[in-house]
Amino acid sequence: MDVLKELFRGKFVDGLKTLHAEHKLAFHGMLALLQNPKTFAAWLRPLFRSPWVVYAKRPFGGAQHALHYLGQYTHRVAISNHRLVALADGMVTFRWRDSAHKNKQRLMTLPSNEFLRRFLLHVLPPGFVRIRYFGLMAHRRRSASLPLCSQLLAQSGPVPAEAGSEEKVVSSPRLWTCPQCGDPMILIERLSFAQLRLRSPPILNARQL
Repeated sequence: MDVLKELFRGKFVDGLKTLHAEHKLAFHGMLALLQNPKTFAAWLRPLFRSPWVVYAKRPFGGAQHALHYLGQYTHRVAISNHRLVALADGMVTFRWRDSAHKNKQRLMTLPSNEFLRRFLLHVLPPGFVRIRYFGLMAHRRRSASLPLCSQLLAQSGPVPAEAGSEEKVVSSPRLWTCPQCGDPMILIERLSFAQLRLRSPPILNARQL
C-alpha cells in the first residue's frame, strides 16, 4: 500500500502539472496568483511532504451485483418483520446475526422504548431521501415532463423505411412489455408523487392469490 500511495501521488501531481501547462486550470480570486508557473510549482511542492491515504478494494462483480448490494440499503427497512420474534410485557425480542461468530443467529430482548430508539436511528432526517431522481424523473419537473413524454410517445407512429430500401414499416419499439407473455402493457392510471407515497399495497382476496 505504501508503494501505491507514492505512485498515486506522483501521477496525480503530474496530471495537475500537465493541465496547468495546457492552460486547462482556472484560478479565481485569491488563487489567481497560481496562474504563474513558478508560483504553481511552489504550491505543488508541499504535496510531496504530506502523507497520502489511498484505499483500494476489489471491484464489484458487475452492475447486477452492485444493484443487489445497494438495493439492500435503499429498499429495505432497518429490520424486517420475519426477524421479530415476540412482544410481551413491554419487551421486544428479535433475531440478529453475530458477525463475530460466523453470522450465527441469536436472540436479543430490549425494552420497547429502547427498540424504538434504535429503529428510529435509521430514519432519515427531514429533507433527506435515499434515492434522488434526475432528468425526466426529477421531482421538480416530473409533473410536467412525464405527461409531455406520454403525449409524444402516443403521437409517435410507424417509422417509414429510408428511401431506396424496400417498402416496409418499422414499428416503434415497445416500452412496456409483460415479462411473462411479452405482450405490450396498457397504461391504466397515473399517480402523482403524493399518491405514490400514500398508496399502500393492494389487498388480494382468496381468488386472486
